[in-house]
Amino acid sequence: MTNQELAGRVALVTGAGRNIGSSIARSLARAGAAVIVNARSNEAEAQTVVRNIEGNGGRAMAAIADVIDAPAVERMVDAAVSRFGGIDILVNNAATRAEQSFARMTLEEWRKILGVVLDGAFVCTKACLPHLAQSDAASVVNVGGLSAHTGAAHRAHVVTGKAGLIGFTRALAHEFAGQIRVNMVTPGLMETPRPPDQPEPQHHSFSKTLVGRRGTPEDIAEMVRFLAGPRAAFITGQNHQLNGGAHLR
Repeated sequence: MTNQELAGRVALVTGAGRNIGSSIARSLARAGAAVIVNARSNEAEAQTVVRNIEGNGGRAMAAIADVIDAPAVERMVDAAVSRFGGIDILVNNAATRAEQSFARMTLEEWRKILGVVLDGAFVCTKACLPHLAQSDAASVVNVGGLSAHTGAAHRAHVVTGKAGLIGFTRALAHEFAGQIRVNMVTPGLMETPRPPDQPEPQHHSFSKTLVGRRGTPEDIAEMVRFLAGPRAAFITGQNHQLNGGAHLR
């Protein structure tokens, strides 16, 4: 297998302007895929990723759309198909993370997190479905979170959303068996930059990895690349844990 195993394929990566999402987009591009780099509103970040991909000989386009805005997602998918001819790979990576005690959590805060994680995956998968169904190697990869398995205080909305994504993955793997492979990648204890207003999650303070370091976005991106490609043709409905041994199951 050459290192261009995704040549001729088209991939849409949501939340791809930074961190894990941008690494996934660049990894898929290195594998030969044309990549749609989605961001909710920060076009400058998305264009930076596109320039990086194109500067290394790849093909990419930026697409600004909120994943819970169905008409905007439809326009994004239409533009991608018009530019590249179809969609073979969808990576549902977009997410919003926050901490709030359950006693103080509002319904609006609850819905905001679940909306991006679950509704976003639903909207994007629905919009891509007609094109994925026409591909001879369609793959959907959902990006989860370790706390869906371990639990965490002050993150009832995040834990619930990511746990729901596990069920979504399994349900679609059954429904589209033999047509579209659907898998999940679950990062844990990542070494990624955080905005000044987002402190380190409190549950990280008592979690450690067996390998002696935290994960990098590239660690996650390489697994997504594998699952999207022909070497993973016999894998569907699985939740792949990438946490350096922080959680064993």
